[in-house]
Amino acid sequence: MADGSQDFEHIAFERRGQIALLTLNKPERLNALSSSMRDEVEGVLQDVRADDGLRALVLTGAGRGFCSGADLAAGAAVMAADGPPEPKDQNGRIDEMGWVGRWATMWADFDKPVVGAINGVAAGAGLSTALGCDVRIGSEQARFKSVFIERNLSPDSGLSFFLPRVVGYAAAADMIFTSRAVGAEEALRIGLLNRLVSAGELVDAAVAYAGEMAQWPPLALRMSKRVLQHNQDASLPDALRYESQGLEFSRRARNDVKESQASFREKRKGVYTGT
Repeated sequence: MADGSQDFEHIAFERRGQIALLTLNKPERLNALSSSMRDEVEGVLQDVRADDGLRALVLTGAGRGFCSGADLAAGAAVMAADGPPEPKDQNGRIDEMGWVGRWATMWADFDKPVVGAINGVAAGAGLSTALGCDVRIGSEQARFKSVFIERNLSPDSGLSFFLPRVVGYAAAADMIFTSRAVGAEEALRIGLLNRLVSAGELVDAAVAYAGEMAQWPPLALRMSKRVLQHNQDASLPDALRYESQGLEFSRRARNDVKESQASFREKRKGVYTGT
């Protein structure tokens, strides 16, 4: 598993106990998403998911921005030099979603809790990235903006899926149709932020927030996320069936089943291993 010793060009990784801290690290571009940054993030998420010692992830940005969206300057340079890159294989030639779709599904498919630590502007695909987090904690510098319509674009990167599920249709329509910026206080009021702290406390507060989740049985935690995501669009009978399935998976951690019962009886904090 990544331990922070790897050489990354556009991200930084740190392990804080059971919490993975991933920082988008291209502050001179407000952490705009280039293809190399996306590749590095994808690799780290795969490693974190496979590491049973890591139970939650905190995502933040370096400098003044969380993420300003797609790196349009890098994309324009590629287009000017060579035109659109040719797909490398058959999968690329029949790819229906492009990188924006793969980026959105990558966050949706990651089954450990993700806490977004929103330190500045989250715009365009950066807003979608923030929404791909399960919860968000922000500083007074947090700012959210759709921006797509300003580029003669309709939403992509999952924004039209994530945003109304977080704030409701009308608030999502307001943000997308007007492209106005939503500041930290309003974001907290409408549900874009779950918590608001000072800028100097943000990362430590986000790690502590993730720790509130990581203290619980890890298999039950992962299944809780799967069940919650699946059942957003399920009928009640389907949701109940999926909850029953989730309970069965959670109980496969037999030692944690025993520990949860023992800690309840003994009125102490449980110590869970995922086994």
